[in-house]
Amino acid sequence: MSALAPLVDVTIAVHSATRPVRRAVASVLDGTTAPVRVIVVAHNIDPAVIRDNLGDLAGDDRVILLELQDGIRSPAGPMNAGFANSTAPFIALLGSDDEFAPGALDSWLRVQKETGASAVIPKIAIVGRHNNPLPPLRGGRRSRRLDAAKDRLAYRSAPLGLIDRNRFGHLRFAEGLSSGEDIALTAELWFRGRDLAVDIDGPAYVGHEDEKDRVTFTPRPVHEDFAFLAGLEDAAWFRGLRSRARTAVVVKLLRIQFLSAIGVRATSTEDLVTHQAELRETLGRLEKLAPRALRLLSRVDHRIIAEAFSSAPDVERIKVLANDRWNQRSFGALLTPNPWLSLHRQGMARLFFAANRTDRIT
Repeated sequence: MSALAPLVDVTIAVHSATRPVRRAVASVLDGTTAPVRVIVVAHNIDPAVIRDNLGDLAGDDRVILLELQDGIRSPAGPMNAGFANSTAPFIALLGSDDEFAPGALDSWLRVQKETGASAVIPKIAIVGRHNNPLPPLRGGRRSRRLDAAKDRLAYRSAPLGLIDRNRFGHLRFAEGLSSGEDIALTAELWFRGRDLAVDIDGPAYVGHEDEKDRVTFTPRPVHEDFAFLAGLEDAAWFRGLRSRARTAVVVKLLRIQFLSAIGVRATSTEDLVTHQAELRETLGRLEKLAPRALRLLSRVDHRIIAEAFSSAPDVERIKVLANDRWNQRSFGALLTPNPWLSLHRQGMARLFFAANRTDRIT
């Protein structure tokens, strides 16, 4: 055990007795030589259960067990509790069913010392799959002095890695949302950060997909899915961004959140029609944030939107088009309606090739 003050406080939120929280904590303590502390937040569960699951690690001086009973099925509360109880120069998050590869935190600290980065973005390895290709960096390997727009950092919407608490200790996840609690936080982290870096060759953040108690998505009112937008609309720092930066954020929201919102509601013509008004309103809000963003979507994306807003949407056609766009099965999935804009940095063609190069990094 280290008696030194921790350099990093790592927050792990856990809400279930089945989560392998001991594995997560052990990966931090056993895989790091720098002084660290782990803040485990028992969320809406008896902390005695989590203490038992931690086993011998519950008595480690480097482990703090907190309790949060808020009755809300959102990770925002416990993660905010961890941040609020952090005192180390740097903070980090770890999912209760994930782990840090040995040496990961040490590597992120080394990168931070070399670069002065206000945040170090880790490589993410999903067990049984390729590395996570997001964000799709310039050239697939850009790793220092990142530009949030040019390096498409908005596609990394989880604030994983190392965060300078002195600069960003005020950041909190948006509470009370059904989804998107991390979008405004990470947007500020990337677009107001300094000397951002990716630890592209170091040990990874290791994600597991073996848990069975994840929440199953069922379509909610559209305004609930996009409640996070208020955090951007109301933020002076976001309104003050240059047009290209706001466009980079909104193109991602259109491409990922908005098109997905259409897809999950395309279960039948009747179901989709009932959501049309809210979808139109949401699209208008996104366009207001960045008027130039919509033109950077692919031709297939535009066809999906047009079909979704027709008087009698053909949901089977939407499903075919959605399969095309997710798997880039046609030129229409890569090219914009205006062919010249296909070469835009936020266009799908350049994003696709950058993501494929990033995905090959080991």
